[in-house]
Amino acid sequence: MIFKNKKILVVGAGISGISVAKVLQEIGAQVCLSDSKKIEDVNHDLTGLIDSGVSLNFGEQDEAILADLDYMIISPGISINAPLVLAAKAKGIIVLSEVEVAFQLAQAPILAVTGTNGKTTTTTLLSSLLTQTGKKVHVGGNIGMALSNEAILAQADDLIIAEISSFQLEGVCDFKPHIAAILNITPDHIDRHGNLENYQAAKEKIFAQQDENDFLVLNYDDTKVAKLAAKSKGKVLFFSTKATLREGIFLENHQIVSLFDGEKNIICHKDDLQIKGEHNIQNAMAACAFGIILGLKAEVLAKVLKEFKSVEHRIEFVDTINGIEYYNDSKATNPESAIKALEAFAGGVILLAGGHDKMTDLTQFMQEIKKKTVCLILIGEATARFKENALKHKIDNIYTATSMEDAVAYAHEIAKINQVVLLSPACSSYDMFKNYEERGKVFKQLVKNLKR
Repeated sequence: MIFKNKKILVVGAGISGISVAKVLQEIGAQVCLSDSKKIEDVNHDLTGLIDSGVSLNFGEQDEAILADLDYMIISPGISINAPLVLAAKAKGIIVLSEVEVAFQLAQAPILAVTGTNGKTTTTTLLSSLLTQTGKKVHVGGNIGMALSNEAILAQADDLIIAEISSFQLEGVCDFKPHIAAILNITPDHIDRHGNLENYQAAKEKIFAQQDENDFLVLNYDDTKVAKLAAKSKGKVLFFSTKATLREGIFLENHQIVSLFDGEKNIICHKDDLQIKGEHNIQNAMAACAFGIILGLKAEVLAKVLKEFKSVEHRIEFVDTINGIEYYNDSKATNPESAIKALEAFAGGVILLAGGHDKMTDLTQFMQEIKKKTVCLILIGEATARFKENALKHKIDNIYTATSMEDAVAYAHEIAKINQVVLLSPACSSYDMFKNYEERGKVFKQLVKNLKR
């Protein structure tokens, strides 16, 4: 696609929207950045954007701004079913996501990771692994910098690692990563996608344009994901913690093993990993699959795996106080992710959960809570529904906290030696915090304050 001298509307003034507007303006497009918010409500400095010649349209978005447009670029927060987007499509305007623009501009190969849970841990670990190739590695997408920014910085012999969400995949058309991975698919963002089928269809776009020269890394243990192999035009490489595979990454006598192109190698013992939980073994396997495809040796993979520590807000060890360990898993914004966190501990967990309720099914979550916890502390909008479900599952040691400060103080008060205090909300953070990062940082600071 050619963007130079084209009239382009970028919708959404977040990190990716501002980035792609700047990138497109710099390569010679005529760009307008639009957002339904008032300009004073935007949390980013727009001075550089204005100085570069990008025009701004904030507040009410009238269809008049669609006049003579060649492209509309939508940020991840903008649904493809938003009225302005539908109006653009009706006028024949090409609608793309920021990720698609990044792909069109990139000279370097893109390696992409998606899934309901585990994306950031896998992407971060993958970045550590691929620096061992000697190539310069750029990381963007749903993590760190916008992908379009990394795409124009990367040279042809560099590598671009992209963490990609379902929101970002909605607006792709030609997006074609050389290696793509789908870690898992469980119900999430149903409020945006409408149903699980639409959510999965968005995820599948990550490999839809691949050909026989590309690779697709899939979770063999996730039935929905494993079935996608039949749709792949590229070479499929599975990973599994439960099955012995004819080819892929799997466990054998508790060792992480790779079998690829007829060559079998032991990478390391699963207990050598510093990141907790079976789900993190799977994340490590997925990252190793990329490394194996790109020619990294088992001993190189092993060294990185053994040194890698948890990513912030993902079963992140915070501190030990009076013999009690505190963990921050604020990134657990759905029940499936919180279940994985609980599974990482033998028991004796004081769980802090709740927040903005996504109205997801809580059955399995409550079953795991009953098995692993000694107390459930609830916060936020989800409190009433979570408590109702907990009582149905005969979970009776429940405390309703008025704030995160109250929750941490009560957990500290009741915790006994060798127990674990775990923040794993199973909810979004928007009822009380700006985002999950702020929620996690507040939790960590409150834990640190306990030592004063």
